[in-house]
Amino acid sequence: MDSSVLSGVVEGFYGPPWTPAERRQLFDRLAAAGLNTYLYAPKDDLKHRALWREPYSDAEAGVLADAIEGCRARGLRFIYALGPGLDIRYSREADLEVLQQRFAHVLDLGVDHVALLFDDVPDRLHPDDLARFGSLAAAQCHVANAVWAWVRSRTPGARLLFCPTPYCGRMVRQGLGGPGYLDILGRSLDAGIDVCWTGPEIVSPEISVEHVRGLQQTLRRKPVIWDNLHANDYDARRFYCGPYAGRPLELRQEAAGILINPNCECSLNDVPIRTFGSFMRAAGHWNARGAYLEAMEAWLPRLDTVAQRISLEDLVLLGDCFYLPHEDGPEAVTLLAAAQQLFQAGPDARGVNPAAFRDRAARLRRVCAAVADLRDRALCHALFRPVWELREELDLLLAGEQAWQQDPGAPLRSDFHLPRTYRGSLVARLQRLLDQRPDGTFVRAAVPDDPMPASDAP
Repeated sequence: MDSSVLSGVVEGFYGPPWTPAERRQLFDRLAAAGLNTYLYAPKDDLKHRALWREPYSDAEAGVLADAIEGCRARGLRFIYALGPGLDIRYSREADLEVLQQRFAHVLDLGVDHVALLFDDVPDRLHPDDLARFGSLAAAQCHVANAVWAWVRSRTPGARLLFCPTPYCGRMVRQGLGGPGYLDILGRSLDAGIDVCWTGPEIVSPEISVEHVRGLQQTLRRKPVIWDNLHANDYDARRFYCGPYAGRPLELRQEAAGILINPNCECSLNDVPIRTFGSFMRAAGHWNARGAYLEAMEAWLPRLDTVAQRISLEDLVLLGDCFYLPHEDGPEAVTLLAAAQQLFQAGPDARGVNPAAFRDRAARLRRVCAAVADLRDRALCHALFRPVWELREELDLLLAGEQAWQQDPGAPLRSDFHLPRTYRGSLVARLQRLLDQRPDGTFVRAAVPDDPMPASDAP
């Protein structure tokens, strides 16, 4: 693998940043997987984004310095990112000076490479900025080019990564950033600056060679793929432990780098990192499912329990239920098909085999229960909420299957799934107001939800 091609992990999600101990474990995983880069960009480090003008305290700088040294000791690049786009004034020289000061601080700590991120920010310009630059893209290029020239004068071998405001194909089609944003970027951004891109979508099921080659023509450079395939910060009820998939091996030659932005829970990223490392090292052929099964076998020792043992088959069954955003694993597909056949066929259906659902669901329910007994308590706590929710659904479905074997038309009641408690949050009730169609559009729900009784509190 070409050492100039970036390969590794972005800590770039919304949510609590990883702890120093979690980062050390991450760096070990990256090195073991043959990857070479860590990009520091947690959205909820206030001094990365919301308070980007404020310098780190000595204690905060010490934590960052330890992470920088941890990367260096393992042969990893450390890239430090700032996200000033929420309130930067592009025409104000004082803001440019603050950016330089902030980067100077981390360069003094040992950082070799930096990034400027303008993702998820307003695409409107202050009137003074608009009068000077004419467009958001031109304003951002001015700042990035100035920072790049300054960084190179200090650290000649440095790289600068730039994340545009429209950072996927759909955003560009919708006109985010203004007319011709990417064209202006391609013409005006210094050729030495890398540009980040997530693919056709923010979370892209597939990223094709054709898509990236088309982007190259506009950007006039190979992009760095910021891959959100395993990101879960948009849905805290899910995590993803499926393989790196939906990307051809040829993508490696068409990109200046590929960095995955994975699950918020650092301990749940073993399989994504292992399979991504396998993808980056693969020669000639890539079998995503095979890499997943190998990675699950390597992950299995971490799921040691104090009581009921979790087998590799059990772990694959569980992992297939939390596979990828747009894809369930084969075991989960089989489970869902059996459940749909059983529960949607009606009480008078013929030829439905309840055991096809019951046996697999009961085994999965036992695996979910075993997670509570993991010796690795950090891993248990990371898994707990999504796995507990799955267990609750299985309990209810198994109870229904048993009750309806005796009386197919009887209403099902459960003392563990009472109204206003089970699926009873305000968010869940708001979600029931709309139904989403397969094409992504929403319509009013067919059956309105019952109103919550008003509170008597003053």
